[in-house]
Amino acid sequence: MLIQTVVLVLTLLLAPVASSLPPGSYSKTLSLDEPGVEGTGTVSPDEAKKIITKQAETVLTALKHQDMNELQQYIHPEKGVRFSPYATVDVKHDLVFKAEQLPGLLQDKIVYTWGTYDGSGAPIQLTFPDYYKRFIYDRDYAQPEKIGYNELVRQGNSVINLRETYPYSIFVEYHFSRDADQNEMGWSSLRLVFQQHAEAWYLAGIVHDQWTI
Repeated sequence: MLIQTVVLVLTLLLAPVASSLPPGSYSKTLSLDEPGVEGTGTVSPDEAKKIITKQAETVLTALKHQDMNELQQYIHPEKGVRFSPYATVDVKHDLVFKAEQLPGLLQDKIVYTWGTYDGSGAPIQLTFPDYYKRFIYDRDYAQPEKIGYNELVRQGNSVINLRETYPYSIFVEYHFSRDADQNEMGWSSLRLVFQQHAEAWYLAGIVHDQWTI
């Protein structure tokens, strides 16, 4: 009798939570690995692919077509989206924009400092449209040579701290090797990082990686 009473109470308590989930939310309980030393936790590549493929493709298409109105719907509602020009995410200096800021960025003429260039160490001072061309969609990542789900396709000599910066995240890497698309500048990758909020997955980071000195 006591067990039945407890079950009934728990059912009544949890019912409002389940009914409050946003439409179309991914409500499956994820099989996250136990956190490692850094306490990051991961989803297996196969599971990550099942969860995030559709979301990632929609985001990438919006980036390809510079559709900021579409993209803003997928931005993390609390954290916004962080832009990292190189593999090492710099939480102190990488710029973060909220969803509502995105639609105006392509017309924004403000010159922002996005970090420092590899090799010279000079500040990366660009408008958003110029940053977009150089450090977001510098190649046609919608037709990549390789795709990795929660696993790195290529790593250069930069420290990759994506897991530490975005714990319990899923990332998708779109990769080109050197000369894969007649580009002689070397290999490059675009990583889209998603984190959960209210049982749904949102874009929290856009990380550009490339051959560096």
